[in-house]
Amino acid sequence: MNLSSLESYDLWSAVKRQWRVLYAVMLRNIRIRFFGHGIGYLVKIGWPLTHLVILVTVFSIAGRAVPYGDSAVLFFATGTIPYITFAYLSRFMMLYVIANRSLLGFPEIKILDILLASALLEILSACCVVIVFLILAWLAGIDAMPRDIVQASLAFGASILLGFGAGLLNGVIALAMPAWFTGFTLILMLIWASSGVVFVPDSLPAIIREPLSYQPVLQTTEWMRSAYYEGYGGLVLDRTYVIGFALTMVFLGLLIERLTRGHMLALR
Repeated sequence: MNLSSLESYDLWSAVKRQWRVLYAVMLRNIRIRFFGHGIGYLVKIGWPLTHLVILVTVFSIAGRAVPYGDSAVLFFATGTIPYITFAYLSRFMMLYVIANRSLLGFPEIKILDILLASALLEILSACCVVIVFLILAWLAGIDAMPRDIVQASLAFGASILLGFGAGLLNGVIALAMPAWFTGFTLILMLIWASSGVVFVPDSLPAIIREPLSYQPVLQTTEWMRSAYYEGYGGLVLDRTYVIGFALTMVFLGLLIERLTRGHMLALR
């Protein structure tokens, strides 16, 4: 066996070992979060859809008109899905790294392994939510397919990237200061209120709209809705900004994790 073959074999073996670690941590996360049984994972898919139903019901009972377009379901879904994707990724990456602190006693498992396994689980969940929503909308006779499927996919990807970056950064902070989990959960409430889930940013006065435009989750909402509504988001939407913001958080999260790895392992 020549040198290149040995290198390829070692690389493949390392990839398989890494995948086994990630898969084991993902299974543990499912059991931690979902009532000690994998079937509880269905709750994760059902909750965002319940959130959407509640919003539509409240607006219907209040007799309020849809802020934009003709379908309340479509308007709220295009705001809820980007926010939920970001919020679940950023919040539960923190939760899992705290809950799995004891695993760091095994030399095969690193902090980044727990964070990556948590991210993969939440990304798969978000994809399942989108698929189930599209199926339910089709069964209800609602045309939920975007006008521009490429831009809708990119908006969804931006939400994932933003949530992943926030999860990396907050996960490292929460490992050192577990109380940060509660603090960031409170911040998520403010993020929800300012993310454009229930309002149209372009309809706000400039003095309010301009500061809000720097809220990156609002940008993902605007991006998603621009894929459904022609001409939507012309005053606020900045795709480059949200991607740059997300990549900056990913970089900072990876950098801080690397610089503080020894200290974090000592805290376990």
